[in-house]
Parts: sequence; C-alpha cells; structure tokens
Amino acid sequence: MSGGLQNIGRVPELQRRILFTFGMLAVYRLGAHIVTPGINPEVIKNFFDQMGGTVFGLFNLFSGGALEQLSIFALGIMPYISASIIFQLLTIVIPALEQLQKEGDAGRRKITQWTRYATVVIALFQSLLLAIALENGQFGEGAVLDPGWGFRLMMMTTLTTGTAFIMWLGEQITERGIGNGISLVIFAGIVVGIPSGLAALWEQVRTEQFTLLGAILTLLFVIAFTGFVVFCERAQRRIPIQHARRVVGRRVMQGGMSYFPLRLNTAGVIPPIFASSILMFPLTITQFVDSPAVTNFFEDYLHFGSFLYNAIYVALIVFFAFFYTAIVINPTDVADNIKRSGAYIPGIRPGKRTAEYIDRILGRLTLIGAIYVSTVCVMPVILSNQAGVPFFFGGTALLIVVGVALDTIGQIEAHLVSRQYEGFVKGTRMRGRLGR
Repeated sequence: MSGGLQNIGRVPELQRRILFTFGMLAVYRLGAHIVTPGINPEVIKNFFDQMGGTVFGLFNLFSGGALEQLSIFALGIMPYISASIIFQLLTIVIPALEQLQKEGDAGRRKITQWTRYATVVIALFQSLLLAIALENGQFGEGAVLDPGWGFRLMMMTTLTTGTAFIMWLGEQITERGIGNGISLVIFAGIVVGIPSGLAALWEQVRTEQFTLLGAILTLLFVIAFTGFVVFCERAQRRIPIQHARRVVGRRVMQGGMSYFPLRLNTAGVIPPIFASSILMFPLTITQFVDSPAVTNFFEDYLHFGSFLYNAIYVALIVFFAFFYTAIVINPTDVADNIKRSGAYIPGIRPGKRTAEYIDRILGRLTLIGAIYVSTVCVMPVILSNQAGVPFFFGGTALLIVVGVALDTIGQIEAHLVSRQYEGFVKGTRMRGRLGR
C-alpha cells in the first residue's frame, strides 16, 4: 500500500485532484467559523462547555465544532445523510423506486435529485426546531438577540443554505477530487477535533488532574483499539464459488474458482445512526414538554450514558444491523444469480440449499458484527464516565473515520493503478509500432 502511495508525485492529475480536495475541505472549515446572525455566540459556547460529555457534545463532534459556534454550517451534512437513508429504505418498500433505481444512471440521477429536495425540507424543519429551542432558552438565556419570526426565518434560510452548500462541496469533491466527497466532509469535521482533545488531555496532565502514566496508557489504548477497528472493518468471510466450463458460441469459457465476500460489518454506520436518532426523541420531548414527571423520568433513567440508555442503544444497534443487512443482501437473490451463471458453492446444492447456506453464514457474521459495533459505540461512555478521559473516542465517529480513510486510500490506489495501466498500454503499442 505504502509503495503505491509513494507514486502519487508521478501522476500530475492525481496531484491536482488531491489539492482540489484539500481546497474544498479548507472552504468547509472556513465556513464552520462564520457565526449565524442574530445569536450570542458566548452563551452557546458556555452551554457546550458544560455539555461536552452528553449527546450534544457528540453532535458537536460530528459537525466539527460548527454546532458549538452555531455557524452557518451548524446542521452539517446530517440532513443529506438522513434523506439518503430514507430514500434507500423507500427503494426497498416502494416498487416504483426500486424499478427506477434499476434503470441505470438516469434512474439514479433522478433519485439523487429527489434526495436533494428532501435534504432541503429536512434542513428547514431542523433549523426551525433549533431556532425555537434557542428562543425558549434551551441553550441558555440570552442566546437570541431579537427573537421572533424574523429570527426564525433568517435561521432557517441561513442553516438550510449552509447545508446545501456543504452538499455541493461534497459533490464537487466526488467529481473533481479523489471521490467520496460527502464522506470526506464528515471525516474532516471529526478529525479536526483531535488536536483539541489531545490539548485537553495535556491540560489535565499539567494540572495533575490526570497522571502522565494514565495519559500514556490511554493513548496506547487508543492506538491499539483503532487498529482493532481497522482489522474488523477489513475482515470478511469469502464463500468459494466454483464456475463450470461453458461454451458460448465458438468460445469455451474455462471454469475456475472465485469468491463471494461477506463483510463482518455489512451495515456499516447505519445501525448506530438509526439508534441514536431514535434515542434523541426523549431528549426532544424533555425540551418541548412542561410536565415535571416526564422530564424527571427521562433525566433519571434515559439520560446520555445511563445504564438503561446504553442497554437500549445496544439492542437497537443489534436490531438495525440485522434489519439493514437483510435489506442490502438477499440470500435468495444471490443464490439465483449464482445458479444462473452456471456456478455453485462446492458441497452445497444450487438453489434453496445455497440460499440457506448463505443466510446461515450471514446471520452469524451479522451477530458478531453487531456486537463489535455496539462495543465501539459504547466505548466513549466508558472512557468518559469511568476513566475520566477528556475527549470522545470511539462510537460512530471512529467507525466513520476508519471507513473513510480506508476508502480514500483505495480511491487513490485505483487512480494509480489506472494510470499505470494506461502507461502500460501506451508502452505496449509503442513497442509494437517499433517492431513493425
């Protein structure tokens, strides 16, 4: 891998793509520091300083600090992610959308366009709720300088425009950069908090709130656990598939062995995102319901980091891991495709037995993957509450960072391989002409 990445300097086009990507990410980070008009940023900052170990601190981590400053990018790219997940699920439920997706690039472009419209609607709704919460003092008294519908409309317009601009940045990185534009935007928002986390840890060591030995052990644990996540994200079970010899016209297609890979974490970060969204409802209820009994119940039993909260969180992750994996991979369809291609799994009869065999392996992998994802997602709570670590480590953020980093390296290597292949083809043609 490292040997291939050293050749980046030999491919000018790849250099331009990487520089363009860094430029777009720099624009994104610049916009994250432009404060939304009509608010008192000091009140918002004081609120997040007190809520660093709660779910608000977690959302602030995803936005790269934009929510803490309540900048024009405060909503981040999350409305687009929510819209994408909704349409991905609707594609399975609504036959018309499923047929549209199978039409190729034209159908996918239409679904993408509808996803953009849904992103705007979700961003308008979320920005309105955020404006109402600010006016009601949920983020501290005096957060809004001039409350009213004028402030709400300005808030909705500003934050929705910011989300649309981030969505455009991601698409530009995908088309003119190194790819994975939306993922890289999320990646940049997360990793930008690493220096501040290390600075907070050093400050606790300097003020003797945290021992130097404890800080070193914490960093070693972070490195080792990150390596464990990388290993699990790349782990897969390869099901061998034997291809029989076939005659196509006058050509004889030789048989051979290939593999059908099943990832350990097939669902990716979708289960924790769904689980977090569902568990946000109690927090939303406490903000808009004046009943002391309801508020006290949620604060006592379902607050972020409590035992019941973590238990429900893990259960939801396991459920959505099986649910989303069942949507992504249909063992019956896989078995039918293998049978139609004239292939088979050695020792397994084609058809129903093949589908049952794949379903059994997929179920075991999904269970192990769900336990792994649950462990990673509960890790921030354990380190923060039990070990007193002054920064968030683990959870959905770590899964996203590792996944995007691996995908980005793969994209760069694909560019290098394509350029080397083109050079090989050109060299072969030139040698052929000289031979003549």
